[in-house]
Amino acid sequence: MNVFKMEIHKALEKYEPVIGIEIHAQLKTKSKAYCGDLNEYGHIPNSLTSAVSLGHPGTLPKFNAEVLNHAIKLGLACKCDITEEMHFDRKNYFYADLPKGYQITQDKTPVCRNGSILIRLENGTKKEVELTRIHMEEDSGKSTHDLDPLNTLIDLNRAGVPLLEIVTEPVLKSSEEAYQYVTEVRKLLRYLDICDGNMEEGSMRCDVNVSIMPKGSHQFGKRVEIKNLNSIRNVQRSIDFEICRHASLLEKMKNVEVETRTFDAPSGKTIAMRKKEAAHDYRYFPEPDLNPIKITSDQLSAIQKEMPPLPNDLYDKFTTKFNLSSYDTLVLLEQKEIALYFLDILNFTTNYKSAANWVMVNIKSHLNQQAKSIDELEIKPAYVGELIKLIDENKISHSLASQKVFPKMIEHPNESPSSIAEKYNWISQSNEDDLSTVIFQIFKDNPEETKRFKEGEKKLTGFFMGQIMKATKGTADPKLTAKLINQLIDNQ
Repeated sequence: MNVFKMEIHKALEKYEPVIGIEIHAQLKTKSKAYCGDLNEYGHIPNSLTSAVSLGHPGTLPKFNAEVLNHAIKLGLACKCDITEEMHFDRKNYFYADLPKGYQITQDKTPVCRNGSILIRLENGTKKEVELTRIHMEEDSGKSTHDLDPLNTLIDLNRAGVPLLEIVTEPVLKSSEEAYQYVTEVRKLLRYLDICDGNMEEGSMRCDVNVSIMPKGSHQFGKRVEIKNLNSIRNVQRSIDFEICRHASLLEKMKNVEVETRTFDAPSGKTIAMRKKEAAHDYRYFPEPDLNPIKITSDQLSAIQKEMPPLPNDLYDKFTTKFNLSSYDTLVLLEQKEIALYFLDILNFTTNYKSAANWVMVNIKSHLNQQAKSIDELEIKPAYVGELIKLIDENKISHSLASQKVFPKMIEHPNESPSSIAEKYNWISQSNEDDLSTVIFQIFKDNPEETKRFKEGEKKLTGFFMGQIMKATKGTADPKLTAKLINQLIDNQ
């Protein structure tokens, strides 16, 4: 155990962490939240702007209805209470990358309240992470501080991009719970297809609130907020550092300052940025340029019908109906497209475990080697199901399927595995007379090994199996071959 882990362990013996997380998720819409500027990543800086997103005087916002649909989808997935009547608010503060000098957000009437997200911990336990709210708002621009030694560079392409802010109650109790929570949120956003979750591109960012209190206490300690964490691993690392830092201060009878901090990934430490603002510092008031919104029951019903299968529902299905292990299930559910491809295979086979293994091992390995996504895999799920059937019916061995048939399926995705196996004479030899002839010849070609085997050196079974498979190009039925070896050795 390294020194830092020892510090965490020592801190957790005496103190209980209290953690809340705010996740900002950029939404996958064609245009920005309140104007027609394109919402796309990677363009030339300041090329996706207009008078509206730049906050020019006299311009008026117009709400993008797709933002509301995405928000409701997430709310339904999290079993939230959907607000029927809501309005937008202005949050007033000045940043260099916020051109208007205020942000359009939701303060008093968030689109979603309450709800929860289920997480699974490494020890097998489950926890419902309670949500406070989900609300709609717009993003600010992006400031870059490390490209010019004298100046901060500002790109306003991101200004006005639609966001959902997902806020938890302060119910997380460890960095592991936080890690699993952020992982689950990203997975959910991707399954709903409302955010790509690419944290390295900034389309999903986390702010973490951390405090600690003595075990058994009900009085929360003073909290700090760690801003703009851009990886799930850094969420965990920053929390662990803050737990240790707070414990060290309290042990020295020093105060924890209520402040906003940033995380320095190379050093693994947080750094103070500024004193924490209070809500009244933002001078919220209703946005005068946007009409209130009313959500109808018909609108909710229509969105509910569009909902895709969700990770937790699929988890229950995979572990109960298909009897897969929790590990296999979580691997299959990491990506929505992988999970759906697996489900498509099951339309053609009931050997669920074998289907899972083919997806997790052979297919994912091929995709990783080629740096491709499952959408680029040309092999039809029906053909994977047919390949499994060939193995189950002992027409080909698993090793031959894996080493020879599957690579040919990749080369010729429009050919079925049956036609490939027949073309190359890979269908298993199950005729006893033919196999017996091959086995007798192997015995004859290897007299010393045959003598030792006949005298009881049973470990040579593997040697003879290998020779027979080589002679038959892997087409010999393994079970029949093993049976005949033991029957025919006495005739030598």
